[in-house]
Amino acid sequence: MAAALVREELVALAAIFCGPREWEVLSRSETDGTVFRIHTKAEGLGDVDIPIELVFQLPITYPSCLPRISVNSEHLTRAQCENVKDKLLEQAETLLSEPMVHELVLWLQQNLRYILNQPEPREGSGQDAFEVSLTTDDGLWLALLHLDHMRAKTKYIRTVQKWASDLRLTGRLMFMGKIILILLQGDRSNIKVPPN
Repeated sequence: MAAALVREELVALAAIFCGPREWEVLSRSETDGTVFRIHTKAEGLGDVDIPIELVFQLPITYPSCLPRISVNSEHLTRAQCENVKDKLLEQAETLLSEPMVHELVLWLQQNLRYILNQPEPREGSGQDAFEVSLTTDDGLWLALLHLDHMRAKTKYIRTVQKWASDLRLTGRLMFMGKIILILLQGDRSNIKVPPN
Protein backbone atom coordinates (compact mmCIF):
# COMPACT_ATOMS: atom_id res chain seq x y z
CA MET A 1 0.00 0.00 0.00
CA ALA A 2 2.78 2.46 0.93
CA ALA A 3 4.65 1.68 -2.32
CA ALA A 4 1.49 2.40 -4.36
CA LEU A 5 1.02 5.75 -2.55
CA VAL A 6 4.63 6.70 -3.29
CA ARG A 7 4.27 5.75 -6.99
CA GLU A 8 1.11 7.86 -7.27
CA GLU A 9 2.79 10.79 -5.50
CA LEU A 10 5.85 10.62 -7.77
CA VAL A 11 3.65 10.62 -10.90
CA ALA A 12 1.71 13.62 -9.55
CA LEU A 13 4.91 15.50 -8.66
CA ALA A 14 6.40 14.86 -12.11
CA ALA A 15 3.23 16.32 -13.66
CA ILE A 16 3.20 19.36 -11.33
CA PHE A 17 6.91 20.18 -11.61
CA CYS A 18 7.13 19.66 -15.38
CA GLY A 19 9.19 22.73 -16.29
CA PRO A 20 12.82 22.49 -17.38
CA ARG A 21 15.03 21.22 -14.52
CA GLU A 22 12.14 21.47 -12.00
CA TRP A 23 12.03 17.72 -11.26
CA GLU A 24 14.62 14.95 -11.30
CA VAL A 25 14.63 11.45 -9.78
CA LEU A 26 18.15 10.83 -8.44
CA SER A 27 17.80 7.19 -7.33
CA ARG A 28 15.31 4.42 -6.60
CA SER A 29 16.02 1.46 -4.36
CA GLU A 30 13.93 -1.24 -2.72
CA THR A 31 16.00 -0.84 0.46
CA ASP A 32 16.71 2.92 0.60
CA GLY A 33 13.56 4.28 -1.05
CA THR A 34 13.41 7.07 -3.65
CA VAL A 35 15.52 10.22 -3.82
CA PHE A 36 14.46 13.14 -6.03
CA ARG A 37 15.17 16.82 -6.49
CA ILE A 38 12.71 19.68 -6.96
CA HIS A 39 13.81 23.15 -8.12
CA THR A 40 11.27 25.77 -7.13
CA LYS A 41 10.98 29.41 -6.14
CA ALA A 42 9.57 30.83 -2.92
CA GLU A 43 8.69 34.38 -1.99
CA GLY A 44 11.40 35.81 0.24
CA LEU A 45 11.77 39.15 1.97
CA GLY A 46 10.72 42.17 -0.08
CA ASP A 47 8.55 39.98 -2.35
CA VAL A 48 11.67 38.69 -4.13
CA ASP A 49 11.40 35.14 -5.50
CA ILE A 50 14.26 32.97 -4.23
CA PRO A 51 15.29 29.86 -6.20
CA ILE A 52 15.54 26.83 -3.90
CA GLU A 53 16.66 23.26 -4.50
CA LEU A 54 14.91 20.66 -2.35
CA VAL A 55 16.13 17.07 -2.23
CA PHE A 56 13.72 14.55 -0.71
CA GLN A 57 14.53 10.98 0.26
CA LEU A 58 11.40 8.92 0.81
CA PRO A 59 12.31 5.86 2.93
CA ILE A 60 10.49 2.62 2.13
CA THR A 61 8.22 3.17 5.16
CA TYR A 62 7.13 6.63 3.90
CA PRO A 63 4.52 8.15 4.39
CA SER A 64 4.39 6.52 7.83
CA CYS A 65 7.73 8.19 8.57
CA LEU A 66 9.19 11.58 7.71
CA PRO A 67 11.10 12.09 4.48
CA ARG A 68 14.72 13.21 4.69
CA ILE A 69 15.05 16.72 3.31
CA SER A 70 17.98 18.77 2.07
CA VAL A 71 17.63 22.50 1.29
CA ASN A 72 20.09 24.46 -0.86
CA SER A 73 20.00 27.95 -2.34
CA GLU A 74 22.71 30.31 -3.56
CA HIS A 75 20.59 33.14 -2.14
CA LEU A 76 20.45 31.80 1.45
CA THR A 77 23.13 31.23 4.07
CA ARG A 78 23.84 27.74 5.36
CA ALA A 79 22.11 28.64 8.65
CA GLN A 80 19.03 29.85 6.75
CA CYS A 81 18.94 26.61 4.71
CA GLU A 82 19.16 24.57 7.93
CA ASN A 83 16.38 26.65 9.48
CA VAL A 84 14.17 26.13 6.41
CA LYS A 85 14.84 22.37 6.58
CA ASP A 86 13.93 22.28 10.28
CA LYS A 87 10.68 24.18 9.62
CA LEU A 88 9.81 21.82 6.74
CA LEU A 89 10.36 18.80 9.01
CA GLU A 90 8.17 20.37 11.71
CA GLN A 91 5.44 20.86 9.09
CA ALA A 92 5.95 17.29 7.83
CA GLU A 93 5.22 15.94 11.33
CA THR A 94 1.68 17.34 11.01
CA LEU A 95 1.18 15.46 7.72
CA LEU A 96 2.38 11.96 8.70
CA SER A 97 0.65 8.95 7.12
CA GLU A 98 -0.29 10.82 3.94
CA PRO A 99 1.71 11.85 0.87
CA MET A 100 3.13 15.24 1.84
CA VAL A 101 5.83 16.45 -0.56
CA HIS A 102 3.59 18.72 -2.64
CA GLU A 103 2.03 20.13 0.54
CA LEU A 104 5.51 20.84 1.93
CA VAL A 105 6.62 22.63 -1.25
CA LEU A 106 3.44 24.74 -1.28
CA TRP A 107 3.89 25.53 2.41
CA LEU A 108 7.49 26.63 1.79
CA GLN A 109 6.48 28.81 -1.17
CA GLN A 110 3.93 30.58 1.04
CA ASN A 111 6.00 30.81 4.24
CA LEU A 112 9.65 31.34 3.29
CA ARG A 113 9.50 35.10 3.96
CA TYR A 114 8.23 34.45 7.49
CA ILE A 115 11.00 31.90 8.15
CA LEU A 116 13.65 34.35 6.88
CA ASN A 117 12.16 37.15 8.97
CA GLN A 118 12.89 35.27 12.21
CA PRO A 119 16.02 36.48 14.01
CA GLU A 120 19.19 34.47 13.41
CA PRO A 121 20.82 32.89 16.47
CA ARG A 122 22.99 35.42 18.29
CA GLU A 123 26.71 35.20 17.72
CA GLY A 124 28.42 32.97 20.22
CA SER A 125 25.41 30.68 20.65
CA GLY A 126 25.77 28.91 17.34
CA GLN A 127 28.10 26.42 15.82
CA ASP A 128 31.33 25.83 17.68
CA ALA A 129 30.29 28.03 20.62
CA PHE A 130 31.70 27.20 24.03
CA GLU A 131 28.87 26.45 26.42
CA VAL A 132 30.90 25.60 29.52
CA SER A 133 34.54 25.99 30.51
CA LEU A 134 36.02 24.61 33.69
CA THR A 135 39.51 25.02 35.08
CA THR A 136 40.92 22.00 36.86
CA ASP A 137 44.23 23.75 37.59
CA ASP A 138 46.39 26.48 36.03
CA GLY A 139 47.68 24.26 33.22
CA LEU A 140 44.93 21.69 32.50
CA TRP A 141 41.63 22.94 31.05
CA LEU A 142 38.33 21.34 30.11
CA ALA A 143 36.03 22.85 27.50
CA LEU A 144 32.59 21.69 26.37
CA LEU A 145 31.51 22.79 22.89
CA HIS A 146 27.94 22.62 21.60
CA LEU A 147 27.50 22.35 17.81
CA ASP A 148 24.26 23.41 16.11
CA HIS A 149 24.59 20.90 13.28
CA MET A 150 27.05 18.86 11.30
CA ARG A 151 26.62 18.60 7.52
CA ALA A 152 29.41 16.23 6.42
CA LYS A 153 29.76 14.14 9.57
CA THR A 154 32.73 11.96 8.50
CA LYS A 155 34.75 14.91 7.19
CA TYR A 156 33.93 17.00 10.27
CA ILE A 157 35.02 14.21 12.64
CA ARG A 158 38.34 13.82 10.78
CA THR A 159 38.91 17.59 10.98
CA VAL A 160 38.19 17.70 14.73
CA GLN A 161 40.50 14.72 15.31
CA LYS A 162 43.31 16.42 13.36
CA TRP A 163 42.88 19.71 15.25
CA ALA A 164 42.84 17.92 18.61
CA SER A 165 45.97 15.97 17.65
CA ASP A 166 47.78 19.09 16.39
CA LEU A 167 46.96 20.93 19.64
CA ARG A 168 47.76 17.91 21.84
CA LEU A 169 44.21 17.80 23.21
CA THR A 170 42.22 14.78 24.27
CA GLY A 171 38.49 14.70 24.01
CA ARG A 172 35.28 13.04 23.09
CA LEU A 173 32.68 13.78 20.41
CA MET A 174 29.17 12.94 21.66
CA PHE A 175 25.93 12.59 19.66
CA MET A 176 22.86 12.67 21.89
CA GLY A 177 19.88 12.83 19.55
CA LYS A 178 20.04 16.25 17.90
CA ILE A 179 22.57 17.52 20.46
CA ILE A 180 26.23 17.39 19.35
CA LEU A 181 28.90 18.02 22.01
CA ILE A 182 32.71 18.05 21.94
CA LEU A 183 34.53 17.69 25.26
CA LEU A 184 38.18 18.78 25.13
CA GLN A 185 40.94 18.52 27.72
CA GLY A 186 44.43 19.89 27.39
CA ASP A 187 46.90 22.63 28.13
CA ARG A 188 45.31 26.02 28.83
CA SER A 189 47.37 27.68 26.07
CA ASN A 190 45.77 25.37 23.47
CA ILE A 191 42.15 26.08 24.48
CA LYS A 192 40.89 29.62 24.01
CA VAL A 193 37.55 30.63 25.48
CA PRO A 194 35.79 33.45 23.63
CA PRO A 195 34.46 36.34 25.72
CA ASN A 196 30.78 36.14 26.76
